[in-house]
Amino acid sequence: MRISKERLVAEARAQVREIGPQELWEQLARGDHPILVDIREQDEYVQGYIAGALHIPRGFLELRIEDATSDRDRAIILYCAGGVRSALAAKSLREMGYTQVAHLAPGFNGWKNAGLPFAIPTILNQEQRTRYSRHLIIPEIGERGQIKLLESKALLIGAGGLGSPAALYLAAAGVGTLGIVDFDAVDLSNLQRQILHRNEDIGRPKVESAADTLRSINPDVRVVGHQVLLDSSNALDIIRQYDVVLNGSDNFPTRYLVNDACALLGKPLIDASMFIFEGNVTVFDPAHGGPCYRCLYPDPPPPGEVPSCAEAGVLGVLPGIAGSLQAVEAIKVLLGIGEPLVGRLLIFDALSMTFRELKVRKDPACPVCGENPTIHQLIDYDQFCGLPARNGHEAVAVS
Repeated sequence: MRISKERLVAEARAQVREIGPQELWEQLARGDHPILVDIREQDEYVQGYIAGALHIPRGFLELRIEDATSDRDRAIILYCAGGVRSALAAKSLREMGYTQVAHLAPGFNGWKNAGLPFAIPTILNQEQRTRYSRHLIIPEIGERGQIKLLESKALLIGAGGLGSPAALYLAAAGVGTLGIVDFDAVDLSNLQRQILHRNEDIGRPKVESAADTLRSINPDVRVVGHQVLLDSSNALDIIRQYDVVLNGSDNFPTRYLVNDACALLGKPLIDASMFIFEGNVTVFDPAHGGPCYRCLYPDPPPPGEVPSCAEAGVLGVLPGIAGSLQAVEAIKVLLGIGEPLVGRLLIFDALSMTFRELKVRKDPACPVCGENPTIHQLIDYDQFCGLPARNGHEAVAVS
């Protein structure tokens, strides 16, 4: 039996609940947030959208709606430009078993004509669409997630063994601003593992060498070099500029300083460390209920108790593994996806190639993030750990 398009649309409208612009606005203003889906094409979407709406073009709706929600009873409101495509699309979702589907009539045009607010999206240019194409097809990332990465800021403490792979992958992934704290210069002994640097960089400041390498990988990335001695006088001012911090230092004064600064500022800290053939990675995020470094190690060790990588050695590829894991965790934290290693310490042994996980619990008595904190300002621990101070300050040492 043949059916005209007019009859098809009329049948869809008869089967699907319509919601007007004012009703939708009042619903959103009450905090009652259905899954709002913009099904227009890209060239329509870039002209404006209702804030909070997902963008799933009509041709992909049935294929991608389960990525938005697999709950068939969840409230969903679709909209197109004028209300025709959204009516047909809503009928299709009802046939898939979604029970609470409505559509906006007369669509986005009616929303704008009613004088209701809308947002103009940030969009990727064609070169970016090609560069990040493998991200764009991942439902958990997509265009919105990639734009979020481009708008994010990550700080790397150290441009050494851990900072090198982490920075390389964050730059390639399109994290828009990468800050690098390092006061050191490139040394020949670094090149066995610090893959940001080359032979011709020996003697150059690491922040300069790192910036050149990262910009050559991705011109979208802004690299900010902090060639300073990180201490209590500047740590808070530097760290507060960023969304997430990755610790790549291998000395205890810096580890405690960075942990305390992140805890005081409410910044998530992606932490890693290495020793010969072993490494570990975790995420400290007390602002969201997780532990901090002091929950695991309340106080710095006595001088000389723990050898550094310079004293004990480290397999060159080991920081590549740990730093890459840090980059993964940073991306998850920035995008709010997956299960970051909050409260979990991932330990791996490269000789046996085994991984195991330990629970790290938040300590109610922690002096920084506990119920009654006693540390409210930063402490310089260089003398406490028996490390030589330079003019009263300790430079960031990196693995």
